[in-house]
Amino acid sequence: MRTVIAGGHGQIALKLERLLAERGDRPAGIIRRPEQAHDLVDAGAEPLLLDLESTTAPQLAQLLAGADAVVFAAGAGPGSGAARKNTVDRDAAVLLADAAELAGVRRYLMISSMGADAAAHHPADPVFETYLRAKGAADDAVRARTALDWTVLRPGRLTDGPGTGLVRLAPAVGRGAVDRADVAAVLAALLREPGTAGQTLELVAGNATVEESVAAAAGHDG
Repeated sequence: MRTVIAGGHGQIALKLERLLAERGDRPAGIIRRPEQAHDLVDAGAEPLLLDLESTTAPQLAQLLAGADAVVFAAGAGPGSGAARKNTVDRDAAVLLADAAELAGVRRYLMISSMGADAAAHHPADPVFETYLRAKGAADDAVRARTALDWTVLRPGRLTDGPGTGLVRLAPAVGRGAVDRADVAAVLAALLREPGTAGQTLELVAGNATVEESVAAAAGHDG
C-alpha cells in the first residue's frame, strides 16, 4: 500500500512513516526543505519535495499518482502567526483533497484537532481561534467531497510519551491527552480499515487497544 503524507517531516508523520514501512507498506512524505529528506529515509519513507503553500493541485496530483491513500499531517506549527494557519492548516488540506481527486486517490485521512470548528470563538487567544477555525474549515471542505473516502481524526492534547497502545476513539470522547505515537498507530490502523470512511472521530488515551478501537469504529466490534 502506497500512502503519501502531506507534512511528511512532522512528529506524527515520521512515526507513521516508520510504522508503515515496518509492516511492508510504501510510505512517502511531502516535505518543503531538502535537508529534511534524510529523516524520512531513516524512517523508511520516500521524500517528495514540494511546497504546499506555492504549488497547484495538478502539480501535487503528479506526486499522488499510483497512491492508495493520502494523509494530511501538515501544520503551520505553534510558532506561526494567524496567516499561516490559513495557508497551511486550511488551504493546504483543501489543496490535497483537490489533488487526490485529480489523481483518483479516494482514501483521505485528515489529522485535525479536538475543538476544530469553522466558527470557533476564543477571544483571549486570537491565533488559537484562527487555528481552530482553519482546521474546522478544512474538515468541512474535505467532508463535503463525495469522491473521497475520508476519515477525520481529532486528537486531544498531544504528548510525547512512548505510546501505550491503549486509546479511546469515538465521535465524542471528552477532553483528554494522547501520545503522538498512539495517534500514529491509530492512523496506521485506519489506513487498513475502509469501514471508518465518512466518520469524524475524536481520540484520547483510553483502555482499549488501537486495533479494538478502530474495529469498533468501523462496526466490527462483534
